[in-house]
Amino acid sequence: MNVLKTTYDVVIIGGGLSGLTASIYLAKAGLSVLLAEKSTELGGRALTMKKNGAYLNLGVHAFYQDGKGEEVLRELGVELRGANPPASVAAIWNNNIYSLPTGPIQLLTSRLFSLTGKVGLAKFMYKLGKIDTSKLGRISFREWAEREITDPMIRHVVYAISRTNTFVPHPELHLASTAVRQLQRTFGGKAFYMDRGWSSLVNDLKQRAERAGVTIMTSHSVGEISSSEDGFQLRLANGDSISASYVIIATGPADACKLVKGAAQTSLVHWKEEAHTIKAACLDLVLSRLPQSTSSFVAGFWLDAPIFYNNPTSVATHSEDGDLTVIHMVKLLGKNPSNPKEDERQLEQALDLIQPGWRKEEKARQFLPRITVSNDFCSIDKKGIYPGPEVPEMKGLYVAGDWTGHEGEVLVDTVLASARRAALAIINQHANNKGAG
Repeated sequence: MNVLKTTYDVVIIGGGLSGLTASIYLAKAGLSVLLAEKSTELGGRALTMKKNGAYLNLGVHAFYQDGKGEEVLRELGVELRGANPPASVAAIWNNNIYSLPTGPIQLLTSRLFSLTGKVGLAKFMYKLGKIDTSKLGRISFREWAEREITDPMIRHVVYAISRTNTFVPHPELHLASTAVRQLQRTFGGKAFYMDRGWSSLVNDLKQRAERAGVTIMTSHSVGEISSSEDGFQLRLANGDSISASYVIIATGPADACKLVKGAAQTSLVHWKEEAHTIKAACLDLVLSRLPQSTSSFVAGFWLDAPIFYNNPTSVATHSEDGDLTVIHMVKLLGKNPSNPKEDERQLEQALDLIQPGWRKEEKARQFLPRITVSNDFCSIDKKGIYPGPEVPEMKGLYVAGDWTGHEGEVLVDTVLASARRAALAIINQHANNKGAG
């Protein structure tokens, strides 16, 4: 059992992937680390629930390889267990289902595109892999797509895929270099589904953190962080106080502003105000079997609505015996309030179209009416200036998480890369302070 001390080199607030990752780097560098998580379990949005023998992520989760996230996990010695799904994708247009072509033969027989559209798509797929995204400049994804793709149906497909692989429904704001890089990874077959959901990754990181000497405390909520000449004082909700030389806030920007005393005089407020939070309604289902096995698409994109379908159990095991099927339906939401019952009904009807008969096979469900899928993304209005890792007005205070991404990073890439940035910055600052002393 961990014993809580009163002083640590580093306190990390938030026990999600970002907090866990940063803690490992820091502890391996010889610093004493406390990881404080307010809930009873670690994982954050990477938490996996178990229902009726099946493992359910909180909505759709895919790990995209060949990016900074995989680079970080490789440095930590983490090996993912699961598989890359086959290129079996449906495109839904005007309530009709079309097989999305992923090769020359499928392209020739596709009913979704005109003859000129087929030629245009073939050219686009050929050119996509050769694009040097670092040379695209600071233009929006919409500006890039309207310039590079002349066929309207191809643009519909590209926008739909981008909504799905980044969760960003705003092509007019999304930085083109980041969106195009993610398209390259998608068309390159880099999506990866984990066995038993993302809890497997959370558990692996937790074990590595504990072996490195990190003190992990769940059900420990921090009420306030105040700075002083000697570092930071953290007041816990139970009244206890902890001192630290450095602090990493691995939560969302709104929580960060609430935690820090004097946050109004720091960059935290500006970062919070310019963040583009993305919400979604997620319907996660456990089925006894896939009713339409002959049309077992791994994924489905609605071209005329911000809805998509995903079946991770096409290649990954999400139950003890491997017999159950897990389906995720997602609707990206706008900034205005929506009707949860209507959203759930819409997702059910969408699944009726792609998997008729699913209702008879339902074993369990979880409906997340308005979950935060991302606190921010790489947008053109950032102008190349991204949050963190250090809060410049408070030396020793750092931030990490999905809202602190740099160009080319999306989703878990941002989460893991930002954790490494914050940890390495502290390690360097600590070494400099010791040298100066």
